[in-house]
This record gives sequence, C-alpha cells and structure tokens, in this order.
Amino acid sequence: MATIPITKRGAELLKTELHRLKTVDRPAVIAAIAEARAQGDLSENAEYEAAKDRQGFIEGRIQEVEGKLSAAQVIDPSALDAGGRVVFGATVDLEDEDSGDAVTYQIVGEDEADLKQGLINISSPIARALIGKEEGDTAEVQAPGGLRRYEVVGVRYL
Repeated sequence: MATIPITKRGAELLKTELHRLKTVDRPAVIAAIAEARAQGDLSENAEYEAAKDRQGFIEGRIQEVEGKLSAAQVIDPSALDAGGRVVFGATVDLEDEDSGDAVTYQIVGEDEADLKQGLINISSPIARALIGKEEGDTAEVQAPGGLRRYEVVGVRYL
C-alpha cells in the first residue's frame, strides 16, 4: 500500500476521531442494540435495525481511519527546509493576476482539506500547479471557469 502524506495536525485529528469512535460511539451503539433486543421481536424492530446500521458504519469508519493512519507519512511543515519552494505542507500566499485578490492556502492531505479554512488537497489542480514554484513565480491553473494565473507572493512552512 502506498504511503499517504498527511500533516502532523491531520494525523492528530484522525487519532482523535479514532479514539472517539472506539471509546464513545462504539459503546453507545452496543448499548442501543442491547436495549433494542430487550424490546422483543427483532424482525419488526426499527430501533434494532437502525442501531445495527449505525454499528456497521462505525466499524467501517474505524477500519478506514486505522488503515489511513497505518499508511500515513506524517510530515511536520514547521520542520521542512525546501529552500522557498512550494512542497506538501507549505503555506502559500497567492495573488490572482486578473482580479488582484490575495489568497493563502496550505497544501495538505486529502482527509484534512477544507477550502473554507484555506487547506487544499495535494491532488487538487491548484496544488499540483503550485508544487515546485518559488516566490515570484506564476502558476497557471485550469479552473472550471477557465485559465487562472496566480503569482506566488510568499512561501512559509508553519
């Protein structure tokens, strides 16, 4: 299995989710199943069916998170020394050459991407266009609305 790049913060979020799934969600659904069983006839028991479905979801998510953590290559952006180049984990300040709008993105793994927080997936078109660029370079991104050009204003490793 190939390694999956993830930032230190992203790995901590996955570990927290896994801990919650195992210590809170799993015991709660087991209790719900036991309570539904106590009500008698399981063939027409909607609470039992719902609890079993929820249990299946929780167990599947536990396996998924454990798999991601076992394949994760944890990268600490603050420990990077890429000589000013845009790499995984870097925080990049950009300026749209057409509109002059300034935006800041951090390039992160798939599981921690959140555009509203400025976290973009390493496999997104804009991240792929930025990788390897330096301050002063221009990145061209084929966006749904057409070709966009961004100037790299700054590269930081936070």
